[in-house]
Amino acid sequence: MVETEDLAKYYQMGAVTVKALNGVNLKVRRGEYLSIMGPSGSGKTTLFNMVGGIDRPTRGRVFIDGVDIARLDAYELAWLRCRKIGYIFQTFNLIPVLTAMENVTLPMIFAGVDREERQRRAREILESVGLGDRLNHRPSELSGGQQQRVAIARALANNPVIILADEPTGNLDLHTGLEIISLLREMNKEKGVTVMAATHDLKMIDVSDRIVYLRDGLIDRYETRAEVYIRAK
Repeated sequence: MVETEDLAKYYQMGAVTVKALNGVNLKVRRGEYLSIMGPSGSGKTTLFNMVGGIDRPTRGRVFIDGVDIARLDAYELAWLRCRKIGYIFQTFNLIPVLTAMENVTLPMIFAGVDREERQRRAREILESVGLGDRLNHRPSELSGGQQQRVAIARALANNPVIILADEPTGNLDLHTGLEIISLLREMNKEKGVTVMAATHDLKMIDVSDRIVYLRDGLIDRYETRAEVYIRAK
């Protein structure tokens, strides 16, 4: 589903070259739940920006569902981001003046979905994440966990094949974070969505099929959930 080849991203800061990514080779299977762990500055968010087509690599290639996204023009890349990739952010990034329903229907407007179908689909997704009674509430009227549920619903609005979750529990308390992690795993299993979650949160290991550890812009190691459990014993 996702593959990177010798992926690198360098930033020039005066006389210093910062190597945010420095040759990452990664393969993510369809339907996999992959957690990407590493300290701040290890390259997690930069990797997401490359996979999501938000930024261009300095070197290397990214393939989404077999397509080299570097070969896409601006329109094709926008189409890919709109219909194949859903984003979940640590800070929720909901539009404050819009209700939960309106936040979730917004991506569908960009995708050209008609109004009646937008309303039906948004209601259905919000109900599936436990917010059927909060459809007309704005973000300021929702708790942090509820806002993140709206963000998950928005990410699922156009039936993406990949979810990129960047620190999805970073601003949540322990109990709410566990609820969000369980919800992401449930969506992964029920809908077959491939999930890539960048995180510092060790609770993510409980639901991950594999864990990738990044350090200094490189993959340090891979582990499966079973290997982590065996090592912990």
